[in-house]
Amino acid sequence: MTFDQLMAEGAAALEEAGIVNARLESRWLLAHVTGHQSSELISRGQDNVPEEAVGAFRNRVSRRAGREPIQHILGTTEFYGLEFLTDARALIPRPDSEIVVEAALGQLAPNEPARIADLGAGSGCLLAAILANRPLASGTGVEASAEAASLARENLLRLGLSARADVHEGRWSDWQGWSDVDLIISNPPYIPSGDLAGLMPEVRDHDPAAALDGGPDGLVAYREIVRIGAAAMKPGAWLVFEIGHDQAEAVIALLDAAGFQSVSLFRDLGGNDRAIIAKRPVV
Repeated sequence: MTFDQLMAEGAAALEEAGIVNARLESRWLLAHVTGHQSSELISRGQDNVPEEAVGAFRNRVSRRAGREPIQHILGTTEFYGLEFLTDARALIPRPDSEIVVEAALGQLAPNEPARIADLGAGSGCLLAAILANRPLASGTGVEASAEAASLARENLLRLGLSARADVHEGRWSDWQGWSDVDLIISNPPYIPSGDLAGLMPEVRDHDPAAALDGGPDGLVAYREIVRIGAAAMKPGAWLVFEIGHDQAEAVIALLDAAGFQSVSLFRDLGGNDRAIIAKRPVV
């Protein structure tokens, strides 16, 4: 079977399974199992695919047709220009979250030291993206899940950032470093519990439930972080949240009630509310 034939076969199977970008994902999967760049597949279209690669490709197409995330199958994904390991241990880094990194970087001078904390670090993507763009900064990922913490450590190591970053395995409510950092960033669980069943199967069935479930109204984690931060953060330190598209008003109200200042809202490329920054007042 040729590369063109096999890619068409995969695209048809994925399209039948309801995958939107069926042909593109078929190309990615074929490149993955053959070790070729996607661009090479065009020139090799009439060449025969090695038999072992045919079987590997069909296996991965079957997994994707079953709605396993493409990022889990490929094993990596790109976020903010960096390549991250991705698997079921933590949420997949998503493009919408890049605006959260942008919001954080805007509060950090490029050539000054700073300490960063990422609460609920997951894969480590937010912390790593900040450190990669602020070479004098250092930071801590705080992660309650041992599995996610291990993935964050792997990503920080492979990106050459582990000398400037560590991962604290435990709840952020028990972490003792709140007053030591200049900026706290967090993408906490924010999906209302009642909405979990209606999520896309790639998310509902493959992302860790603890990283999704934000409680009855999706705001449980925000309340806890704002409450602790208002009492324990360094005066003048910044708090940066990722939020759900319909949560801006509620999260801003929490920050205002707790006395945070300089609150600003940022929208992602799709025009949805996505990030909020706020400063703990300097007393």
